[in-house]
Amino acid sequence: MTATATTPAPLNSPARVITASMIGTTIEFYDFYVYATAAVLVFPQLFFPTGNSTTALIASFGVFGAAMIARPIGAIFFGHLGDKRGRKTTLVVSLLTMGIATFLIGLLPTFHSVGLLAPILLLVLRLAQGFALGGEWSGAALVATENAPEGKRAWYGTFPQVGAPLGFIIANGIFLSISAALPPDAGALQSEAFLTWGWRVPFLFSAVMVIVGLWVRLKLVESAAFTDAEKRGAIRKLPLSTTFRFHWREVVLGTFIMLATYVLFYLMSSFTLTYGTAKATASPAGLGIGYTQFVLMQIIGVIFFGLFTLLSGPLADSIGRRKLLLGVTAVIIVFGLAFPLWFSGQADPLFTGAMAQAGLIIGFTLMGATFGPMGALLPELFPTNVRYTGSAIAYNVSSILGAAVAPIIAVALWAQAGGSTWLVGVYLAGSGVLTLIALFLSRETKDTDYSAASVEDELELVGTSPR
Repeated sequence: MTATATTPAPLNSPARVITASMIGTTIEFYDFYVYATAAVLVFPQLFFPTGNSTTALIASFGVFGAAMIARPIGAIFFGHLGDKRGRKTTLVVSLLTMGIATFLIGLLPTFHSVGLLAPILLLVLRLAQGFALGGEWSGAALVATENAPEGKRAWYGTFPQVGAPLGFIIANGIFLSISAALPPDAGALQSEAFLTWGWRVPFLFSAVMVIVGLWVRLKLVESAAFTDAEKRGAIRKLPLSTTFRFHWREVVLGTFIMLATYVLFYLMSSFTLTYGTAKATASPAGLGIGYTQFVLMQIIGVIFFGLFTLLSGPLADSIGRRKLLLGVTAVIIVFGLAFPLWFSGQADPLFTGAMAQAGLIIGFTLMGATFGPMGALLPELFPTNVRYTGSAIAYNVSSILGAAVAPIIAVALWAQAGGSTWLVGVYLAGSGVLTLIALFLSRETKDTDYSAASVEDELELVGTSPR
């Protein structure tokens, strides 16, 4: 798969490619962030009223993590569809599935109305969200990179990645606006109106965004790389079987290459919101920063996330994906070991807030630098006829090892350490070590030829690889 031929000319205009890849992931991540925020603010009270705040929070994050388990199933389904029928159809179906599930969450009855049926329905819809996201990211990354000009794949691959910070800002911006419009009484985190109907608005609003996303994606034309694979008869009946027969090593490496990125991301977005807004007198103790203030602090950090996501693309095109990620991952390990330096309660509230803000900026900056190149690196590990399946499985299996358990493990470690975050930092550093090992074992993909014949194609020519 070394560069030996010129990549076919793109069939879609750069503006259409960038918009279609970015708007879909923005919507998908918006839907995920809306749930993540509600999992902290309202779901423990409305769907898991256990009488113990820590247990309720862990139960809420448990349903949040359940979606990650559904993601590899979605990766297999949408990967098969994308490698058999094309990227465009798959992207439309995944976006529609995600949008319907999110909208229906906004209509759910609570535990106080229907008892245990409420968390069960929430779990079902959350699984549908995860199933849809399992096919979304890889399709968007393939639309971007398979239509990229020569030498700019990593740059184009950052546009679907930018959907993550954009979705975060939109989701939390809407929650902040609703909280401001429905202010709580003194001493309360949320008002009665917010708990009754205000939290539903962001979920229902997703329908508007999905309609816009569908309109853009329906205008896409299939990529030249996929249509060329069709013409030469390289499309497989069972892409999953082909992936694990010939490319299992790339799946394993891709999974662990993504691990530190996932753990860092969900620690910075979900865990820090929980820790930062928990009262300093609570058990376990938090920073005692108000919800509105801390979300604004996160949004400042996420701006750096988006900026460095975009900056990482040209750098990865210049020096290579592997070299860049080796350096960034080493810094993530150091950041993890220094975690309590940024996130720990101090006698001076202003100093506490300033250090937390610095930690959020550093963490989200590293997030952008590691997440940006993934849009190119993971697809480049696989040939065209299994590129959707292979990259989707690696990306989403990593979500189980990283994202699904990260908030739960972090909360448990925080409680175990009596309110300190040092164990949380060790957890992040450990994930970084595993990613570093995977990067050392992987190859540089910068010069991968997207139009090259795959290993199984070449074997088939000599009659050793059945379809």
